Amino acid sequence: MSDRRTEPRSRTPHLVRDLATLDQALYETVTVTRTPTLDTALRRLSAASDHSKLSFVIAGGLALSGGRARRAAALGVAAIGVASASANLLGKRLVRRPRPHRAVDSPFPGRHVPMPDSASFPSGHTASAVAFAAAVGQAFPVAAVPLGLLACAVGYSRVHTGVHYPGDVVAGALLGTGAAAVVLGTAARLDG
Repeated sequence: MSDRRTEPRSRTPHLVRDLATLDQALYETVTVTRTPTLDTALRRLSAASDHSKLSFVIAGGLALSGGRARRAAALGVAAIGVASASANLLGKRLVRRPRPHRAVDSPFPGRHVPMPDSASFPSGHTASAVAFAAAVGQAFPVAAVPLGLLACAVGYSRVHTGVHYPGDVVAGALLGTGAAAVVLGTAARLDG
């Protein structure tokens, strides 16, 4: 019986190590894969999503449309606030994972964006993009698929440009989904 209690504990460090190894391998696979057609577009997308600029532009367009679109924009902006605060003020400070190492002799330096000074985990860009997409998509369903695809592209762009590991992006997506759920749940209680 005591063996069963210690067994999961002994496997946990191995699982964490295996996940970190997989995360590193996926990152390295992306960094050595030649994709010249995508490099410029993903670098620009990554930069456009700095400080959620792209989401705020979309929110502005939705707000100008009025009605349900305006409400969706407000919910999306609120979700960005929750996700950004959670990722940048809590997650990065608690975990403090170093950013990926980009070799000086990287085979594709043209795809890189400037390396942020903050910790790597979780991806704040992804958290905010997913939070915006999830909140807006729930309130204004016609926007769900395009914004969801855009959020996925933002997440991938952060790995492609060399500033995040895939695990950082997955954690950011989960955080963004949670942030949207909090905002939508709060809005429903206030409306109800």
